[in-house]
Amino acid sequence: MMKKLLPLSILFFVTLLLTGCGSAKKSLKKGNYDDSVFRSVEKLSSNPKHTSSADILKVAYPAAMEQYLRQINLAHTSTNPFRFEDELKSYESLNALYRAVSSCSACIIIVTPRDFQKDEDKVRETAATTRYNEAELLLAEGDRMKARTAYQHFEKADFLIPGFRDVKERLKQAYHIASFKVVVEQVLVTSRTYKLSNEYFQNAIDQFLQTSPQLNKFVRFYTPDEATQIGLQPDHVITLQFDDFVVGQTLIEKNTETFTGTDSVKVAEKTVGRIKIPIYEKVTAKFTHTQKMVHSSGLLDMQIREFKSHRIVTQDKFNGEYNWMCEWASFIGDERALTYGQLRMTKSKELAPPPPQELFIEFSKPIYDRVTSKLRNFYAKY
Repeated sequence: MMKKLLPLSILFFVTLLLTGCGSAKKSLKKGNYDDSVFRSVEKLSSNPKHTSSADILKVAYPAAMEQYLRQINLAHTSTNPFRFEDELKSYESLNALYRAVSSCSACIIIVTPRDFQKDEDKVRETAATTRYNEAELLLAEGDRMKARTAYQHFEKADFLIPGFRDVKERLKQAYHIASFKVVVEQVLVTSRTYKLSNEYFQNAIDQFLQTSPQLNKFVRFYTPDEATQIGLQPDHVITLQFDDFVVGQTLIEKNTETFTGTDSVKVAEKTVGRIKIPIYEKVTAKFTHTQKMVHSSGLLDMQIREFKSHRIVTQDKFNGEYNWMCEWASFIGDERALTYGQLRMTKSKELAPPPPQELFIEFSKPIYDRVTSKLRNFYAKY
């Protein structure tokens, strides 16, 4: 007798069960008890009578508990002052297993889950306190590098227990001592010809410096106004000044050539008797091409000096330029002597260059890129 084939939906369900069970077994063999527990719980939650998963859970959960309790005892005997954080990780894992098993009604019949939440809370408090106390000792020394380490300890305490004690305020205090403070003076622009504004360049620099944590977490940049308001004694002062620049230097080049068409074309007609006969010749045109270039360039001087000694730590000069171009053409003669591209150029007209302020902005863009690259590399080591 031919056996009846199982519907595809049932076959798919059976495959899933076997696959899930197989994965739990593989994890158990590899000693990954957590994964075995979670997979077994997932299977038993959907199928409480899944005996293979029940058998795996009976072995995996006690094994996982034993493993983490052993790790806790080992950490507890360590001389590492931050050993409580290792204990905490184990308690977190134990409680994750407890929550998983407790959420499955079929599972709590198979094994008895144990709650370690009080232990976790106690160790978390101890771990945060240890970090906080270590940070306090380092901060009291008033040393910049030790303050940076203290800041990291305060951060860890705040991570372990958000808002722990007065950690937010202590983080601010530690950062103030730990940070290398730099005042960036306003960019100077002097021009007898134009009333040019440094607004674009200044804003770009300010925006860059506001992202200083991306350069170095412990380098803080201030404007002169900010420094004055808080009575800051900075470590460095940066002065940016345009030593020299030219805006709108115009150069016009004209080139006139005579072009002759490659083929003879009809230029006229003559009458012979009563018949009109076309006349073919090669035509010419005098083509004048004009190119106008408006050149703008500048040189920026950057000095970084120590605030207390006024000693120049480093000095660099950065140049930038921008050339605005415009071209057009005209011709005299027969347009058939010209190419399509030449004719198209004769449709163009002379344009007025951008105003001086816009030209100033354009040539300062490459200078900005060079300045910020220098600052990024220079302060990465502080």
